[in-house]
Amino acid sequence: MIQAKNIHKYYDKLHVLKGVDLHIQKGEIVSIVGASGAGKTTLLHILGTLDRADATNGSSLIINNEDTLKMSDKAISKFRNLHLGFIFQFHQLLPEFTALENVCIPAFIAGRGKAETEAEAKKLLDYLGLSHRINHKPGALSGGEQQRVAVARALINKPAIVFADEPSGNLDTHSAENLHQLFFKLRNEFGQTFVIVTHNEELANMADRKLVMSDGKIITKESVIPQL
Repeated sequence: MIQAKNIHKYYDKLHVLKGVDLHIQKGEIVSIVGASGAGKTTLLHILGTLDRADATNGSSLIINNEDTLKMSDKAISKFRNLHLGFIFQFHQLLPEFTALENVCIPAFIAGRGKAETEAEAKKLLDYLGLSHRINHKPGALSGGEQQRVAVARALINKPAIVFADEPSGNLDTHSAENLHQLFFKLRNEFGQTFVIVTHNEELANMADRKLVMSDGKIITKESVIPQL
């Protein structure tokens, strides 16, 4: 599903990623942990094609059998829209649009029709317990509701992989626990792969594998007991 080899990233003279190698299988939930500044979010952004690794001999990033490092900017944008979903700590919903409209945006970018897209978005929002909130704008939703709308938006194009960067970092304990359980429910029902950067120990330890980063490298790869 994801095979990364010898991934490096510099920002000016700062060497943030120092030759990262990893392999993530289809349907896995993998957490990435480590101290602030270890390179977790930078790695997530590169794996998610939001940023590019620096050109280095022997570097590759294979996602769904596609070498994304060799793609043009236009091709990588289309690939990202069709195959990858994203959930961030702050929901990044557009405040002027309703929950339904926010969820539809990635599908409209992909060129899908309005009727088909809205029907799928309503199904997702219903699945996430938000059928009664589809016409509410983000400012009228709770933090947990906003994040579930963001989850629906991430899923609208049926991505193979969902990348989450501190997805529960802005939620209260109850909402965070619900979101964590939701990831496993989605994986079990829809088969998505999840790559999650988190400081939340509970969420990290729920994953199938926990990757620990330090100083731009993955230093340990811990298998943990999957949740039933």
